[in-house]
Amino acid sequence: MIKLLIADDHALMRAGLKRLFEFYDDIRVVAEAADGAQALEKLRSTLADLLLLDFSMPGLSGEALITRISHQYPKTPILVLSMHHDPQLALRALRSGAAGYLTKGQSPEVLVDAVRKVSTGNRFIDPELVEPIALSSLKPANRSGLDSLTNREFQIMRLLAAGLSVNHIAKQLTISNKTVSTHKINLMEKMRFATNADLIRFASNQMNSDTA
Repeated sequence: MIKLLIADDHALMRAGLKRLFEFYDDIRVVAEAADGAQALEKLRSTLADLLLLDFSMPGLSGEALITRISHQYPKTPILVLSMHHDPQLALRALRSGAAGYLTKGQSPEVLVDAVRKVSTGNRFIDPELVEPIALSSLKPANRSGLDSLTNREFQIMRLLAAGLSVNHIAKQLTISNKTVSTHKINLMEKMRFATNADLIRFASNQMNSDTA
């Protein structure tokens, strides 16, 4: 029996996943969490064989949450379930300590297969991202400058490119406006962006190349 902890900030998503796993005798949802803080709390109080983790949640989330969980609970594998079909994001999640990365657009059968594989100590990458990840690893490290960004800088760059203001990002990540602004200055310098338009244009080109 695979004891599963689901962490997703959307109640309907959690309910749908729980309903799905009820059809399988070897998987049981033992706990759920609506954000990173709750996920950490549930891991302390619940014996889970696997954490099914939404990548983007309010507060502590993404690479920072994965890194913290993998350090505090190294025996609990993490399977990231994300809306982002982005090989760079998948790589960052895996490098932060996740054992698998799957997009929410995949079929229930692929999700169940991923849960089973990751729970037994194997790795799993979304089949549609395997080739883009392999190709991106062949690119020169300094080609885009992305490798020079910290996890937080990368996260803030994506949020800025999505049109969020500094205030909105600070609220979502539960950090100060000043901290967000500092990260923005650093990432703009590292990526050699002169304006916000440069940032948005770069992010748009990245997404287009990822889906091509």
